[in-house]
Amino acid sequence: MKIGIVNDTSMMVEVLRRVIAETGRHELIWIARNGEEAVQMCAWQLPDVVLMDLLMPKMDGVEATRRIMQETPCQILIVTSDMGGSAAKIYEALGHGALDATQTPALTGAAGKRDAAALVEKIDNLGRLPHEALPLPLPHRTAAAGPAPMTAAAAVPAAYDGSVPLVAMGASAGGPAALAEILRAIPRDFGAAMVIVQHIDAAFAPGMAEWLRQQAHIPVRLAEEGDQPQRGQVLLAGSNKHLVFRGASTLGYAAGAPSDVYRPSIDMFFNSVVRYWPNKAVGVLLTGMGRDGAVGLKAMRENGFHTIAQNQASCAVYGMPKAAVALNAAVEVLPVTGIAARLQSLLAGTTRRNKE
Repeated sequence: MKIGIVNDTSMMVEVLRRVIAETGRHELIWIARNGEEAVQMCAWQLPDVVLMDLLMPKMDGVEATRRIMQETPCQILIVTSDMGGSAAKIYEALGHGALDATQTPALTGAAGKRDAAALVEKIDNLGRLPHEALPLPLPHRTAAAGPAPMTAAAAVPAAYDGSVPLVAMGASAGGPAALAEILRAIPRDFGAAMVIVQHIDAAFAPGMAEWLRQQAHIPVRLAEEGDQPQRGQVLLAGSNKHLVFRGASTLGYAAGAPSDVYRPSIDMFFNSVVRYWPNKAVGVLLTGMGRDGAVGLKAMRENGFHTIAQNQASCAVYGMPKAAVALNAAVEVLPVTGIAARLQSLLAGTTRRNKE
C-alpha cells in the first residue's frame, strides 16, 4: 500500500519510515511536516493510508483529518507519541473519520518492537478493508457542548428486571461523533438498555467510554464479562475480543479468529442478539468503512427486530450503512440527528419482540 506520513519531528519520521521499509510490502510516497501540508499532499497524490500525528504547527492532526475527509477522503490512522495527553484530540479525529489510533514506536528496545508490530498490524488490517465512497463528515461538536458530567450516584443502575428493551448499536469510522450526537439526545429517563460495539483499539476504549460519558445524560461504562444490560445505561465494548451475548441477557467476550479484520465484530454482536436476546430490541448501524454489521443487521430484521441505518448525508464514511441498505437490512434509514427520537418512540411502553 502507498503511505503518507504527517509528523513534524524528524526522529519520529525516521522511525515510521524505517517501520514501513522493513515490511517490504508498503511504500512511503510522501512526508508532510504539518496538517496544512498533509491536506495539500493528499490533493496531489492520494495515499492508501495516512499516518497522522496530532500535535503540529500551522494545522493540527484533528483539523487535517477533517479537511482530508472532506476534500480527498482516504484511510487515516492516528499515530502519536503522547497517547494520554492527546486523548481528547484522538476522539475528535476519530469523530471526523480517522479509523484507528496507535502509539508511535520508540527507537529501540522491547517496547519499540511491540509498538512497531502493532502499527504494522493496523496498517495491514486497513489494507484488507474495501474502499468505499466517503462523503462529508459530521460537523465537529466539542465535549463542552454536552451536558455536565454525572455524579457517581447518578451512574448506579437499577436492578435487572428481565424485560428490559435493548438498543444494539454498531459504529466504526466517524462513530465517536455520531455516538455523541445520539447520546446527547437520549434523556435521563430512557427506558431501554444500550450496548455499543465501536471499532477502536482496546487501549483507547476506557478513554472513549469516559469521553462519551461526558456527552451523555445516562451512565456510560465499559462492558464486563457477565454484565446484564440495564435500563438507562450504556455499555461499550472494551476489548479487542468480540462482545457477544453468551445466553439470555448476559454479555461476555469471545476471542474469535486471528484473521478477523474487525475486532470487536458488529456482525457477531448482532447475531448474538438474534440468538439470545429474549425481549424487544432495535438494531442501529452507524457510520463506518467496510461491511461489518450489515449481515448481522439483516439477521436482526429477518428475526423480527426493528433496524435502523444511518443515512449517507450524515455519515463520515458511508460504508457499513451503505452495505446494510444494499442488503435491505434496514427498516429505516435516518439522519444521525433523528435516531435518538426514533429510538424513544419505538421503545416506549413495549418490551417484546415485534415482527416487521
